[in-house]
Amino acid sequence: MCLILINWKSLENTPLVVAANRDEVMSRRTRPAAFWPDAPDVLAGRDLLHGPHGGTWLGITRAGRFAALTNYRDPALTRDDLLSRGELVANFLRGTLRPEDYLVTLRESAARYNPYNLVFGDSDSLWYYSNVSDAGHALPPGIYGLSNHLLDTPWPKVARAKSALREALAALPWREPLFDLLRDDTPAPDHALPRTGVSLEWERLLSSAFIRGASYCTRSSTVVVKSHANTRLEEITWSAEGVALSRRRIQIA
Repeated sequence: MCLILINWKSLENTPLVVAANRDEVMSRRTRPAAFWPDAPDVLAGRDLLHGPHGGTWLGITRAGRFAALTNYRDPALTRDDLLSRGELVANFLRGTLRPEDYLVTLRESAARYNPYNLVFGDSDSLWYYSNVSDAGHALPPGIYGLSNHLLDTPWPKVARAKSALREALAALPWREPLFDLLRDDTPAPDHALPRTGVSLEWERLLSSAFIRGASYCTRSSTVVVKSHANTRLEEITWSAEGVALSRRRIQIA
């Protein structure tokens, strides 16, 4: 994922709301969200770069486990010989470790992965860890935004999306406002662009919540709404031009 908005336990009857965009090169093969044949409790998309049993960028389970990942953008810190970060999400979803115990394993394995941010938790607690800052802690109730820097870094698209999320929460159970904020393709002005080590052209392209590009773009938008009654995941996949290719609605009772 390249943009994740989370509302955690600040609504009385809806403890978790997630709205997220996955940005990726068009040539990278993936499967849309579905229950995994080899892990039937896991509901997630799947990265097929390393074969049919690859990792994922965001997922939930029937038992209430949740995890989502973003890359930390700094080309100077990126290497080609490290493990796939998608397995960090998959391992948590498949596993049974408590979030606080999983944090221990993340710290122990931090050097084996390129820079990342991970949000993960269960029905009781939600946690954040970055192997860049080695910051790991439980999150109190509130609204959070994460792109390709640390949690709540006020990049323009993060700030805009967090503000829009507050309004979208008021419209629940209607979920279209959540997808609307993910479709925001407004670029940031040059003076507000972050400086992450990529070219100015790329900083401009990546500065909007929704990215349109010939080779790199927003590939999918995902909304997760977990209430006391059920959990619903809804996903739209996109073409490079921003045309919806598919829409899936899956409910966990």
